[in-house]
Amino acid sequence: MPLLANKIAIVTGGSSGIGRAIALKFASEGASVVIADPAEPPLEGGEATADLIRAAGGTALYIPTDISAWSAVDALVATTVDRFGRLDVMVNNAAIYTSTNLIDTTPAQWQRVIGVNLTGFFYCSKRAVMQMLAQAPVNEARGRIINISSQHGMVACPGDLPYSVSKGGIVQMTRQIAVDHAEDLIICNAIAPGKIITGKPGVANDPDALDYSHRRTPWPRLGQPNDVAGAALFLASDMASYITGINLMVDGGWMAG
Repeated sequence: MPLLANKIAIVTGGSSGIGRAIALKFASEGASVVIADPAEPPLEGGEATADLIRAAGGTALYIPTDISAWSAVDALVATTVDRFGRLDVMVNNAAIYTSTNLIDTTPAQWQRVIGVNLTGFFYCSKRAVMQMLAQAPVNEARGRIINISSQHGMVACPGDLPYSVSKGGIVQMTRQIAVDHAEDLIICNAIAPGKIITGKPGVANDPDALDYSHRRTPWPRLGQPNDVAGAALFLASDMASYITGINLMVDGGWMAG
């Protein structure tokens, strides 16, 4: 049987990159997947994530969503439950960055990054837990939250204060939710990717930055979105029934070096 048969999952930022890979992986293992993203076309080009899932015989729904707005998150979960009946997995993945240090970061940039990367995760987690508390457990779990953090939740992200601070907050939020809602049978974990090659533009794919990441990563290649998707699949499945509150590194050994 597929690992996520009959499961309902929301993946924020599911149109592109890591979120796209997670959505595709979940669907391939039997989940019905809701793609929550401000834009449907993938940054790396190609068909929309939901279209790919449906073309492969899976079930997917795209809902345009800005997770920094509570009303949008509330509508996202309500629509998901109205369509599918429950919510089993909330994957908080959507994130933005500014590549600015303390001095160069404007108040508007700070508010926008924290609004998506931290407040957005708070909104999505809160609304997911509200729903999960109202539904019956399946195999000892009412639901699961998976937060995509970063190695920069543990070490500084040079030259990007808002992003690094937001990721550190996500790690602690994960622990807090896991402890506070264990008795409710709600599981909450995070995944901390190292350097993952995606189609996003800008400094992330700068040749010098990629060269540094290659030299810094013990494994002989850099990460791919599917590496993170595999970890997410494990945490979303019943194989991870006694794991909660962790921040799982998927970084090719970067943090071990």
